[in-house]
Amino acid sequence: MIKIREEQLVYAKWLEHGMRVGFVLLIFSFTNYIFGFTSEPHIQLEHFAKYWSLSAEEFNKVTGSPTGWDWLMHASKSDYMNFLGITTLSLITVLCYLRIIPILAKNSDYLYLGIAILEVVILVLAASGILNSGH
Repeated sequence: MIKIREEQLVYAKWLEHGMRVGFVLLIFSFTNYIFGFTSEPHIQLEHFAKYWSLSAEEFNKVTGSPTGWDWLMHASKSDYMNFLGITTLSLITVLCYLRIIPILAKNSDYLYLGIAILEVVILVLAASGILNSGH
């Protein structure tokens, strides 16, 4: 019989709940963007097609769209609300690791504790943009 460890169950539970929250946020924000229930978008849906042929840099210049984490300043706009669901789905892994770190420490599972801490550090650094080596 296979024994499932406590941290595996906790991680899976948190992951399941986080995925559900992220999915609901995505459905709500997309529906809100299409039908405009709560707010106006930064870019009207009917104007969006004329920007498809632009590069990302040109798109940002022409539309005045933010880059990096600056999208948070536009989170109240219906087209940027989609990023809330995407961010939730992206960050749930970090929250899951943070949740199991105390369990791993309590069980003196130092190898997995070290791996979990490194995962959190690397994911947070990557999300922050500090590790950006691009343009």
